Amino acid sequence: MPEIAEVARVVHYLRHHLVGKTIGKVLAPDDNNVFGKAGTSGSAFAKALAGKTVTEVGSQGKYFWVALSSPPHAVMHLGMTGWVEIRGVQTGYTRKLERTKGDDKEQWPPKFWKFQLETDGDPKVEVAFTDARRFGRIRLVDCPGEDIRKHSPLVENGPDPVVDKDIFTEDFLRQKMKSRHVPIKALLLDQSTVSGIGNWVGDEIMFQAKLHPEQYCDDFGDADIATLYKAIRYVCETAVEKLGDSDQFPEDWLFKHRWGKGKKDSPTTLPNGDKITHITVGGRTSCVVTSVQKKRGRTTIDSIEEESAVPEEGVESQFFDGKKKRQANSKKKAEAEVEERPSKRARAAKPKVVKQEVEKKEGKEPQPTSKTSRQSSSKPKKEAKPIEPPSDLGRRRSSRLNHIAA
Repeated sequence: MPEIAEVARVVHYLRHHLVGKTIGKVLAPDDNNVFGKAGTSGSAFAKALAGKTVTEVGSQGKYFWVALSSPPHAVMHLGMTGWVEIRGVQTGYTRKLERTKGDDKEQWPPKFWKFQLETDGDPKVEVAFTDARRFGRIRLVDCPGEDIRKHSPLVENGPDPVVDKDIFTEDFLRQKMKSRHVPIKALLLDQSTVSGIGNWVGDEIMFQAKLHPEQYCDDFGDADIATLYKAIRYVCETAVEKLGDSDQFPEDWLFKHRWGKGKKDSPTTLPNGDKITHITVGGRTSCVVTSVQKKRGRTTIDSIEEESAVPEEGVESQFFDGKKKRQANSKKKAEAEVEERPSKRARAAKPKVVKQEVEKKEGKEPQPTSKTSRQSSSKPKKEAKPIEPPSDLGRRRSSRLNHIAA
């Protein structure tokens, strides 16, 4: 994923080729991810840029924007594979060019383009935004150009360690670290804390500071916080100054040797023999040199070991142990309920046996205890009503019967 250095490279080329130019033609087919998830559409984006003059290009962390002569302005995020191409200009850094096939380098418009634009005048400039995996985001922000950083999404992000030197101070970092309880690398990757630090920049910072990425951020002393702050400034400023070109990075950087995971015949050690290991911190694969990066406080691994420490042997993990305890407690509770409350079947059977024994002693025949007899005996029987002869009222007697009776 492009980070603070790669974004600085994009901004550098856009400033050089676009600022002061008027955009004449814009093509932007709609994309439900790139435009749609940012609350706009390709057609709205094209309409907003056409005929406008580019007044400024800026960045904050992983975001960058193109300010226009009138709002709305374009604010962009490269996502995982996003990039900005300029026709006839090599904007890509070394590692990106290595992943690009020969024929694709000269193709225009480039593969996976999401928008392309041309400027008026001569010579004209052609720019395209590409994104193969479509995790990039292009949005429109309707505000004065100087207030772009006061609006979403930039306002929710933390200070840029290179751009915002007056905000990102050692005291600022100390307060953020003491107010959270997460692994230090997870804190650095949180864009609401500091903007622009991604996976490789975070690993380089921890390596240069000689600190372990799993150690909790609130468990560092002042000396280590000061060292970490200097490492953040050093790595970010150097990477931005070199525009993300790894060929120009210092030779003692971990970046030069970190890319061998899972690759055949790739180095797994530093030139001095120190082993490079890979662990997961904050949901991301982290590159660590444990002989250099020492744990000086509590870490996530220590917390798990403390919680899962039990006297019994053979317990697989704290989660299995907790599950067994819950099952045992529920079983004991169920047994206690059975002892306190006899079942309905047991209570129903007891009076029948007593009744049969009493009848035997009195010399009576025991009554059958069928289901139907129980039901009938439990309900009182209704007395049979005598059948009354039909009343003669309302009936006309035959004249012949009256004559016989006389």
